[in-house]
Amino acid sequence: MKTKDRLADLKRMSADQLGEELVKLKKEQFNLRFQRATGQLENTNRVREVRRDIARIRTLQAQPAAPKA
Repeated sequence: MKTKDRLADLKRMSADQLGEELVKLKKEQFNLRFQRATGQLENTNRVREVRRDIARIRTLQAQPAAPKA
């Protein structure tokens, strides 16, 4: 259920907001990789969640914009 909520939130965002969210997630992914390499990462599942959120955003960005009524 959490995944559907996250996807719904992302679908409501504008193109600019999606871009900002993507940058934020890429930075978090970078930090998580360093934490994992140094053995400081406690929530290992967060790496997977961030990677999938990045994929969701890129998928939404690749879709053609829906026409406005």
